[in-house]
Amino acid sequence: MSLVSLNDILGRAEEEGYAVGAFNCNNMEIVQAIIRAAEKERAPVIIQASQGAIRYAGLPYIVALVREAAAGAAVPVVLHLDHGTSFEQAVQCIRHGFSSIMIDGSQHPLEKNIELTRRVVEVAHAAGVSVEGELGRIGGTEDDISVSDAEAFFTDPEEANYFVKQTGVDALAISIGTAHGRYKGVPKLDFPRLEQIRRAISCPIVLHGSSGVAAEDIKKAAKLGVSKFNIDTDIREAFTGAARDYLAANPLEIDPRNVLGPAREAATAIIREKIRLFGSSNKA
Repeated sequence: MSLVSLNDILGRAEEEGYAVGAFNCNNMEIVQAIIRAAEKERAPVIIQASQGAIRYAGLPYIVALVREAAAGAAVPVVLHLDHGTSFEQAVQCIRHGFSSIMIDGSQHPLEKNIELTRRVVEVAHAAGVSVEGELGRIGGTEDDISVSDAEAFFTDPEEANYFVKQTGVDALAISIGTAHGRYKGVPKLDFPRLEQIRRAISCPIVLHGSSGVAAEDIKKAAKLGVSKFNIDTDIREAFTGAARDYLAANPLEIDPRNVLGPAREAATAIIREKIRLFGSSNKA
């Protein structure tokens, strides 16, 4: 199956009230884990490449891995740029074969964010590629994207309406209380704000920093209109935890396949769990 865009899978998710998981990849084993989990759950899936993943593997390797995985997959697969940093990077990813782009202009004033996002939308839509924008800032740290608690602010519903109309984005990442990376305490989501944003905008809503959020809050957010949940930290913890456990039990092991195999299985298990939580099992 060839790669699809966000529009190909999020429209149905919105209509039927479930969400699709967007899982970050860093290497071959994690790409395999994402695909295996999606196929076992018969779910559409979004594979994301962050700035750190791009630096680590390089765009050609990421695209080759995901394209190969998608070609043999029995479920729809999106290759998505996570937190794109510039117009130039967005264009580069489109040229390399990404089927979806996130352009993150949330660090800019509103009008500059709109200008940057609109430019990306124009070139992406001409190539049949979907675009996710961001309004409001997500706290915490993901690779080199860092926002302190003092800087983080929630998305304003009226601004969200204006932003979507001005840019033409296909999905909007909002800030309602989640954070990137490990949580220092218990995340408290602003559900009334989510309801207001859902009523204010017409495109699918995205929630970043969904690792570590309580299952009941995820379910409630999906019911209130979130169509895409981003997961990275949970996968990293499962993957590296299994590798540590294997090496602790087998300190003389030198075959990386024996170390990374259990790590891949652990990642597959946590991704399957998230897919079921999002309600996208049997939706492929």
